[in-house]
Amino acid sequence: MTRLIQRIVQIQLSLGLAVLLLGLGAIPVQAEESSEPKSIRKTCGTCPEGYATTGVTESKELCKDGDPTLVQCVPLGANLLSVCGSCPEGYREIGNSSVPARCGSQDGGRLTQCQLEKMELNLPDPTQGGKTCPPDCGSTATPGQGALPPPPKYRPTPEKK
Repeated sequence: MTRLIQRIVQIQLSLGLAVLLLGLGAIPVQAEESSEPKSIRKTCGTCPEGYATTGVTESKELCKDGDPTLVQCVPLGANLLSVCGSCPEGYREIGNSSVPARCGSQDGGRLTQCQLEKMELNLPDPTQGGKTCPPDCGSTATPGQGALPPPPKYRPTPEKK
């Protein structure tokens, strides 16, 4: 049983590492803003307008033209952000720490925890019970009607062979 658990953990770690390496290899570099929905991205130089820098490293292999700085960018709007350097406009600092492995030498490797100043704008409607509609507008299953059958009311005695 222990060997099985060890093997499962090994497989999960291997898959996680493979996904991480594939993610680092598929780094989008866009010259101009597009109408695509905003998502986490990596780019050379600095993050575009509307994004915050959440990671910094040097990559001369990927960033061949000019600035060799590779940055990870997340779209603004989340209630909480951990950013390299100072908080973006509209956010206030709630803490910071020195993490040069994540933020490089920018601001001494300072990672700042930021909170949106107007959090209530991004909270769900309390009358909807935490649902976001759409897509959560449809009917839900009847409570108590799970996928598993109920357990037996008695345990049958094992048959003797």
